[in-house]
Amino acid sequence: MPAIPTDMLGYDRAITVFSPDGRLLQVEYARETVRKGATVIGIIGKKSVVLMAEKIVSSDLMVSESIQKVYQIDSHVAGAGAGLLGDARVLIKKAQEEARRHQLIYDEPIEISTLVSNICDFKQLYTQYGGIRPFGVSLLVGGVDSKGPRLFLTEPAGIFFEYKAVSIGEGSNIVNKYLEKNYKEGMSDEEAINLAIKALKSYLKTKFDENKVEIVQLDGEFKKYTPQEIAKHIKNDK
Repeated sequence: MPAIPTDMLGYDRAITVFSPDGRLLQVEYARETVRKGATVIGIIGKKSVVLMAEKIVSSDLMVSESIQKVYQIDSHVAGAGAGLLGDARVLIKKAQEEARRHQLIYDEPIEISTLVSNICDFKQLYTQYGGIRPFGVSLLVGGVDSKGPRLFLTEPAGIFFEYKAVSIGEGSNIVNKYLEKNYKEGMSDEEAINLAIKALKSYLKTKFDENKVEIVQLDGEFKKYTPQEIAKHIKNDK
């Protein structure tokens, strides 16, 4: 993000004040928080969606299994965030409530696009009022609904986009270039998992550790891969 001129610094003290060139600086700061977050990847396969997240283990004494980056929202949908994980947890809880409410009212699973739109309406509210701040997190929300596998990216400002494959977080520039080069329409679900692993390895290189990543696949059901299953994928793909 470009440096903020000194004559504009007063405009970053309140979310409700635009700078003279039409910017909400608090929203831009929230985007910068996302760019510094651990890397998250989403990929659409033939019949499923793969979400993969890097887990930052800051101490050898920390139990890596206690770190959760990919959350189940409903049986057919999950979300993963880059940025402030506390903010991600609040948004995931909101999404879980929306999914349960929709199921109770309409007796059917919520469409992924409807869920994402509701989450982003909630995020956008936090860019309008004084005394609050934007959510410092972007979410990848993926799942399978009546239209098939779907993947969305939500931003701190409350906007969202649909993708076939995308990454957010610190390594996103490198990973997205790898995905643009290697993603293929109609790839099998196994190929989608292998592509996610290779894409993250293109950024982490020798620091890649199957014990410090999280992979979830959604094909109508929520499946979380163990480190042993991830290692097996890596071995079989060589």
